[in-house]
Amino acid sequence: MADPEAKHGTPPTAMGGITRLAYARAKAAEIDLDLLLKKSGLTLYQIENPDIRVKVRDQISFLNLTAEALQDDHLGFHLAQQSDLRELGLLYYVSASSEILDQALRRAARYSVIVNEGVCLTYTNDERICINFHYVGVSRHLDRHQIEFFMTTLVRMCRQLTDFRLVPMRIRLLHRGDDTSSELVEFYGRDIEFEAMADEIAFAKASKDMPVASADPYLNKALIAHFEKALSHRSANLYSFRSLVENAIVPLLPHGQARTGEVADKLGVGRRTFARRLSLEGVTFSGVLESLRSDLAGHYLADKSLSISQIAWLLGYQEVSAFTHAFKRWTGKTPRQMRSQSSAGTRCRAFPYRDAPHE
Repeated sequence: MADPEAKHGTPPTAMGGITRLAYARAKAAEIDLDLLLKKSGLTLYQIENPDIRVKVRDQISFLNLTAEALQDDHLGFHLAQQSDLRELGLLYYVSASSEILDQALRRAARYSVIVNEGVCLTYTNDERICINFHYVGVSRHLDRHQIEFFMTTLVRMCRQLTDFRLVPMRIRLLHRGDDTSSELVEFYGRDIEFEAMADEIAFAKASKDMPVASADPYLNKALIAHFEKALSHRSANLYSFRSLVENAIVPLLPHGQARTGEVADKLGVGRRTFARRLSLEGVTFSGVLESLRSDLAGHYLADKSLSISQIAWLLGYQEVSAFTHAFKRWTGKTPRQMRSQSSAGTRCRAFPYRDAPHE
């Protein structure tokens, strides 16, 4: 099957640091690494050469597969807790050499896209300091571990730079939580809102003026010049419009609002422009919605804590029978049959990774 990204331009890439941390963790646990690499589309050469970038999609896939093999529902969170922040490279040092936390976070947000093209950070400091994470060119619903790594790393960095245990005012994540999230609460210092409308972390506004213990204005000036030059050489963002649509649909599904008008409004485009941009990528809104639902259905069915009726609601179906009918059309099996098959050892996924049918 052709790679759906082929018609969407160059897929976003990342430095691959999280991938290499996960690889080391799997190696220590004596997991079959060759199989993990093959399934995720990565090679040993990419792992062993830190100068080689990896596709963000492949990184997410490798993290998902590794977490499943290790039976670690919070792999990204655990990797971020144990990693050396200096492994972030120059992105860490441009923050660590800033004068105050406000500057450190602004620069981390502005330059993070160079480290990972698939995630764009926005920083605001109105009523509180807010950092929002937006996925670009890759579907957010495929990910859990990468975003938890980013959130945890950001909190650790704030605490290390200020030499103070900052507690966020609010943490929101788009994906579902589970019963193991108590360790996240212990680390963050407050409850996390899962299944939120955005990926966001916020601190009290007063923290923006906290001094950075390792401030170095000369180093900071040199690093800013380096990053600004790197940004000037980046091409315009030409990534898939489809992925933007998918990321806008997911939080709207449970509320029954995943309709063309609502999604177009959320993306700030007119309905004609919305339809035209999808058409240029060879898909329609109904096709994207159907494909997304089928992919999410596989993810949700693998979560035994969710009942079939809950899954139907999460996918935006008012009746379980409508979900069952759709799922049987996608797979030839009912959701209960697929879940039973998954329990017997087959991974529960309605369609292969990211290759759900196109119109």
